[in-house]
Amino acid sequence: MCTQNLLPRDGEVYYFPDALGPDFARQAMVALIGEVDWSQRPIKIFGRQVLQPRLTAWCADPGVGIRYSGITFLPQPWSKTLCAIKEVVEALTEHAFNGVLLNHYRDGEDSMGWHRDNESYLGPEPVIASVSLGAERDFKMRHCQAEAPTISIKLQCGSALIMRGKTQTHWQHSLPRRKREKSPRINLTFRAIIT
Repeated sequence: MCTQNLLPRDGEVYYFPDALGPDFARQAMVALIGEVDWSQRPIKIFGRQVLQPRLTAWCADPGVGIRYSGITFLPQPWSKTLCAIKEVVEALTEHAFNGVLLNHYRDGEDSMGWHRDNESYLGPEPVIASVSLGAERDFKMRHCQAEAPTISIKLQCGSALIMRGKTQTHWQHSLPRRKREKSPRINLTFRAIIT
């Protein structure tokens, strides 16, 4: 890794602001809106069923499905655009990925609450490569147990954020609402699912 770890303890997070380059990032955003079969699924929050506050999709190798928040995702095939981005993040991380979770935030009203990507099928120290396309949004991180400041990272279009080591054990992350933001954003989180 050629960048500084952004976490003060208990994990590793690295930020690459220009991982894809601006032209490719803009082209990829437009392509993925049309290439991917997006859905908005119901989830349970505090015992109440609501629609996810974003559109989602799961693309992966054949037979590689996932389950989270009570939702089972069967894989869509890799598109040409996703394969090109996957090649970039695999070179950046020196890690192979067999699936990608896509989140389409239609505007600043769409969000992601505090959570950890600590499902057992990711293993004890997963490497997750998060690629941002479209509108710049704030990505927040907070430690689960220790007194530590909340970290805020502005994720720009074409950037990659790499989380590895014990990050998912000790840190939560979120993408808060930004009501004044009217532009869309797509986030791709590349993962290596244990099958």
